[in-house]
Amino acid sequence: MTSRIDRTALEPETLLAHILASLDDDKAEDVVQIDLRGKSEMADFMIICSGRSSRQVAAISEKLVDRLKQDHGRSSKIEGKDGGDWVLIDTGDVIVHVFRPEVREFYQLEKMWLSSDEASKRA
Repeated sequence: MTSRIDRTALEPETLLAHILASLDDDKAEDVVQIDLRGKSEMADFMIICSGRSSRQVAAISEKLVDRLKQDHGRSSKIEGKDGGDWVLIDTGDVIVHVFRPEVREFYQLEKMWLSSDEASKRA
């Protein structure tokens, strides 16, 4: 009897690595990863990144969701893709925010989640 592999059961760190690789492939800019373990129950990691235009933000997001589905059988929830200003992708263990730079600057999510030491290292 052959056992079925649960392709959705990726370790959070492995999923994070696949997401970061996808974002790099699609030229996402200013990628910041935030470790949420011990800070929040919603996910283990958060990634915040930018695309240069609404079209690139939508493309980065679509390709990420498609790759996770094709390569790992993992479905993700996606919101905001039609607007292209801020797309949220919930993969379960990793939350990904893809922004246009102006929108990212306005909301400043990094400041809410990074400690003052981490934030000063980014500046």
